[in-house]
Amino acid sequence: MTQTLLVVDDSKVSRMMIKAKVQQLQPTWTLLEAASGEEAVAMVRVSAPDFITMDVNMPGINGFEAVEQIRTFNTTARIAMLTANIQEASRDQAAALQVTFIKKPATEPAIREAIGYFLAAT
Repeated sequence: MTQTLLVVDDSKVSRMMIKAKVQQLQPTWTLLEAASGEEAVAMVRVSAPDFITMDVNMPGINGFEAVEQIRTFNTTARIAMLTANIQEASRDQAAALQVTFIKKPATEPAIREAIGYFLAAT
């Protein structure tokens, strides 16, 4: 079964880096991308990805708000908050939303950590 990952980040460079590393590590996965929280919510409604990497600081609704909206209609996608916003309040909010928290930059170890989290439940 092919897994689908939605990469959500307002930085095109970050999306490209994350997708390139995931493609290298998980070549069978289908990769989608969204440039905003609003776009992510809309894409999850349509595509129901298995996994989501979500940036926190984005224009419009932030990553936490996007996750809250997504969780109202999709409770099964595994979500990793991949962010440079490492304040304790952000970590606490991620824990409250039952998502994992991974510190940027989107290096290979960070991407491997996200993939490990995603695959732990499969």
